[in-house]
Amino acid sequence: MMFSDLFQESYSALSGNKVRSSLTILGIVIGIASVIAMVSIGQGAQSSIESSIQSIGSNLIMVMPGAQRGFGGGARSAQGSSQTLTNADAKAIESGITSIKAVASSLSSRYQVTAKGTNTNTSINGVTSAYAQVRSVTVGQGSFITDQHNTSLSKVAVLGPTTRDDLFGEGAANVIGQAIRINKIEFKVIGITEAKGGSGFSNQDDIIYIPLSTMQKYLVGADYVSTISIEAESADVMTAVQEQVSNLLLSRHKIADAASADFSIMNQSDIVATASSVTNTFTMLLASIAGISLIVGGIGIMNMMLTTVTERTKEIGLRKAIGAARQDISGQFLTEAVMLTLLGGVIGILLGWLASVLITKFSGTATTVSLYSIILAFGVSAAIGLVFGYYPARRASRLNPIEALRFE
Repeated sequence: MMFSDLFQESYSALSGNKVRSSLTILGIVIGIASVIAMVSIGQGAQSSIESSIQSIGSNLIMVMPGAQRGFGGGARSAQGSSQTLTNADAKAIESGITSIKAVASSLSSRYQVTAKGTNTNTSINGVTSAYAQVRSVTVGQGSFITDQHNTSLSKVAVLGPTTRDDLFGEGAANVIGQAIRINKIEFKVIGITEAKGGSGFSNQDDIIYIPLSTMQKYLVGADYVSTISIEAESADVMTAVQEQVSNLLLSRHKIADAASADFSIMNQSDIVATASSVTNTFTMLLASIAGISLIVGGIGIMNMMLTTVTERTKEIGLRKAIGAARQDISGQFLTEAVMLTLLGGVIGILLGWLASVLITKFSGTATTVSLYSIILAFGVSAAIGLVFGYYPARRASRLNPIEALRFE
């Protein structure tokens, strides 16, 4: 049988019962659209997180207090309360390690901040002048924290755009020179950073930078730091720099066994790899849940095709009686099943793409529809047609023509 004849007969059979065919296609449409939408959410989240990580600096290595139990496990003993890193450690790294461009120590905590009758609870970051370079912070208005500010314990602050909006109103002008109070201590605003964009990973716009020395003396009352950020000369030397920093700090802290280190070191590659692993698992989970509806849709197709075989028993018997081969009969029913799933797949891909666009527009959640997910969805829909259409097609081809002609 020619393909054109096979296609025409399959089309006539399906269009003969439009309602049943449409309902059968609907199951595939819902399944494919769900998979496309869920995968796009997962991939969008991954892209957003990776972008956020890359925006915190270039060739960045971060040293934090607390013994790391295992990277990716999310647990560091006493992380947050540890006070094992100091300014002296940062200075020792800067002077004793090769292949680095800059070192910036910082101390972060959350405080209540007020200004002109408004207030917000945000992250206060005590930093050195090198922080802007190491962590890729760009000042849009005014200036950043300088060495002079740290030396003189200046009460000055640089606001992130989100914090500025919370305290002075969205897009407020003339904020430079205004006063804010952090933990009831007055600070003068000297700069506003450019927006980096917030995400579920972190919001780098909802922050206030002040001199590290001021933070340590007036807010914390201690000389420890919470992070030492290091900018390596290139990505090629990051592993070597990380090892040198580890050895230096072990020596300074008089720790013989690296497993007992009271600090942990991560670089951007580690963070990106861990974030990608988490988001990939998240994406697979979403896709698997959505994929259940594809199985349900496939069962619907099998049910429809089995019903069709029963309804068309006499037709099958007549065709076999006049010389139709088994492969002709099975080919027609298999073609009908594949046509249903491919049509459902095309409509499902379009609806999945539309759903992704609407999710981004109305919820603000980043989504990314990749060519890979579209090809995968289309391939899955074709496979469902073949898998769930095989048994009905095989059953139709094996009908005895004499018994089929007698069927009432």
